[in-house]
Amino acid sequence: MILFILPLIALAMIMIPFVVVIKRRKEGKPVKTRRAILINASSFIGVMILMTIFVPLFAFASAEGAADAAGQAALGIGDGLKYIGAALSTGLATIGTGIAVGGAAPAAIGATSEDEKNFTKALIFVALGEGVAIYGLLISILILFS
Repeated sequence: MILFILPLIALAMIMIPFVVVIKRRKEGKPVKTRRAILINASSFIGVMILMTIFVPLFAFASAEGAADAAGQAALGIGDGLKYIGAALSTGLATIGTGIAVGGAAPAAIGATSEDEKNFTKALIFVALGEGVAIYGLLISILILFS
């Protein structure tokens, strides 16, 4: 049960600085953008460190009491390689997407600023670059569930 609540708590801790900034802007109070970004980034990093430490501890504690803990410990090298392959396919595809969109999006903005009729053509090229990430995700899903 705690494994389902822990991510929700982490999400709330990450979103609190963002909500505070929005509330201050609606009230008309001054907002220091740099400070807000630093607080949000530090809360994100802190939550990720805590999740990295606590989630495996809770998972290990719940796995000890389970009757199938011995069956989970008997996972072979094939399962590990399957997870590594899925992670690599998604990770490398998203890196490629970042490179593609990083080149296509500024060119699309430039083309649109010169002539508004080029917007749809430019949007197609940006979407084609983003499609690579979807293909990587699809491959990782196929690897995991086959």
